[in-house]
Amino acid sequence: MASEDVVMAGFGGQGLMAIGKILAKAAMQEGRHVTWLPSYGPEMRGGTANCVVIIDDDAIGSPVVKEPRAAIVMNKQSIDKFEPTVKKGGLLIVNKSLIDRKAARSDLRVIYVDANAIAENEGSGKSANMVALGAYVGAVKTTTPKAVEHAIAENFKDKRGSVGDINVRAFLRGLEIGSAAK
Repeated sequence: MASEDVVMAGFGGQGLMAIGKILAKAAMQEGRHVTWLPSYGPEMRGGTANCVVIIDDDAIGSPVVKEPRAAIVMNKQSIDKFEPTVKKGGLLIVNKSLIDRKAARSDLRVIYVDANAIAENEGSGKSANMVALGAYVGAVKTTTPKAVEHAIAENFKDKRGSVGDINVRAFLRGLEIGSAAK
């Protein structure tokens, strides 16, 4: 399998770091090499936040990516900042719940996901990040959905109630969208 890299961006509190760690953990469980590099704006909650995940079969020389193959953008500031950086022919996952514009570039594969609304339907608006992660995994297939489901369950095993189940359901809804996208 080829190397894959993705930037995941939004505002603090949207769970971008969490889905980055989940993707990295899933790939590690499959025996792949990974890096996860977080970046925070001046405020944690409400400020900008992004992380870059690189997955490869070979050792990774640097966690820095100037032109990612893919970007998950969860708010308008993130599409404005990261759409121009995505490699030509790359993938852009757009949270159309919070982004009221279309992608400006025609040389990208773009998947629009109503992540917040889907998350609400699955039981918690906080799982919009899982919907976006599912769309990415469905479109790119860099890790198996089962590995990601397992990583989600591990991530939420100490939480009370059905938080883990809600997040898995949100991931699976996004996975359907990403898998169906052309």
